[in-house]
Amino acid sequence: MELTAETVDRVLAAALAEDVGTGDLTTDGVVPADARCRAELLVEEPGVVCGIPLALEVFVKLDPSVTGEALVGEGALVEAPGAVTRLEGLARAVLTGERTALNLLGRLSGIATLTRRYVDAVEGTGATILDTRKTTPGLRELEKYAVRCGGGRNHRVGLYDMILLKENHLRVAGGIRKAVAALGPRNGTPLEVEAETLDEVRDALDAGVDRILLDNMRLDDLRRAVDVAGGRVPLEASGGISLDTVRAVAETGVDFISVGALTHGARSLAVSLDLELP
Repeated sequence: MELTAETVDRVLAAALAEDVGTGDLTTDGVVPADARCRAELLVEEPGVVCGIPLALEVFVKLDPSVTGEALVGEGALVEAPGAVTRLEGLARAVLTGERTALNLLGRLSGIATLTRRYVDAVEGTGATILDTRKTTPGLRELEKYAVRCGGGRNHRVGLYDMILLKENHLRVAGGIRKAVAALGPRNGTPLEVEAETLDEVRDALDAGVDRILLDNMRLDDLRRAVDVAGGRVPLEASGGISLDTVRAVAETGVDFISVGALTHGARSLAVSLDLELP
């Protein structure tokens, strides 16, 4: 569940440049340069915690002398409000980095928490919850990391690591068979095709695809698609699936369920910073 140092550096540099700009006028104006403090990052409601290392790194970027420790692990389910990390250092760095750190911690914990609810909802069915590319521009790697912390799995990262022929591609190409034929050799790149009808499922199977995306199908049609596929390729259900409906979709026998709401619909977890002077 690790993030690369390159990703963390890129995101934090952009986030701090956006918020701090040429300087923190308020903090620099009233806080002595040598003032020190202790602080805790608090989660104010139950949820899955994600983003502690990034939150701590925000303060280190502002002042390398800041020290901190995580009080819970990444992906931990916190049942009650409380501190999830402690830090100590110059008060200017802590106050300047506060909002950026909390924004990251709250956003990623919210995604992880919602993902865990979906994962728990399909427990025992054999279906796997996937994310999508419906992510915040520039934050995809972080948000997909949060999905993993919540127990979900990542779909393709971008347009470069899987071929996914969707409705508009197929319309332009002239259908599933023509689109697959036009691709030519794939050199091991996975190929998934969207199907909205059982006839399209059969076409996709005949074309030799690696996975079929069953888009906006009714439950009865999902069950029929599972029968038609007969286990030859994995099936993925998608399209408007909510916490209220995901269990029923999973029980049709599909292998994967992709949910865009994991990232584009997640509410940030309520978090705060409690500061005290030594």
